[in-house]
Amino acid sequence: MLTVIINFFHTVKNISSTNNDQLSKTCLGIDTLQKIISKIRHNSPKERLKIAIEELGNNTIETSLTVINDLEQIAQNHPQYHWIIMNILSNFIRKNTLYISPEEVTSNLSEKVRVDIQAALTVIARRDVNKDLENEQLDLSHIDMRGVNLNGANLQKINLYQANLAGANLTEANLAGSILSAANLEGANLYLANLEGTILSAANLKGANLTGANLHYASLYLADLQGAILNDAILDRANLREAKLSE
Repeated sequence: MLTVIINFFHTVKNISSTNNDQLSKTCLGIDTLQKIISKIRHNSPKERLKIAIEELGNNTIETSLTVINDLEQIAQNHPQYHWIIMNILSNFIRKNTLYISPEEVTSNLSEKVRVDIQAALTVIARRDVNKDLENEQLDLSHIDMRGVNLNGANLQKINLYQANLAGANLTEANLAGSILSAANLEGANLYLANLEGTILSAANLKGANLTGANLHYASLYLADLQGAILNDAILDRANLREAKLSE
């Protein structure tokens, strides 16, 4: 479990320069962390899952980070729990991000993504998709993840309906086959992103960087692309019906 401690403090170090308030809330002492580690040490994967469900989001951010790290290890070492764990993390993200109605969707990036939410999403984004259940989707709809860093993330075939990803870094992200209907991607960086077959109907892509993005067979029906950068974007067979391309 030394790896858990190292990873936790590595995460803390990464956010210390940009989010001191969050850091002060996170660093509540090594004692709490050690208690959680002692609870999961030597337990079976099934028991560790029970502990994760009990502790995730119900304690300090440092606790959540430790649990998220442990869940990723279980998913990697025990494939039979992979899909259960990805759903646990998806539920955690949805529970701890506010529902964004169409009227409230904004590109205001004053709110920062909580470090444990970012960590949970990062685990999902680097999961082994070959272990996902066939014909099933992870549900990350209605989440508020403005400014989130998902550089190179694997988010294929995920439900991101009406998600607020304004200003998000999605450089080289794989969003093939995902649902992004009515999502807010205003100002998002989608440079070289794979959006093949992605449903972007009525999505807000104002000012988004889609340079070199693969939009082959993507649905952009009613999408707002005003000010979007489409240099070298692949738009072959994309549905651009009633899309807004200029003022």
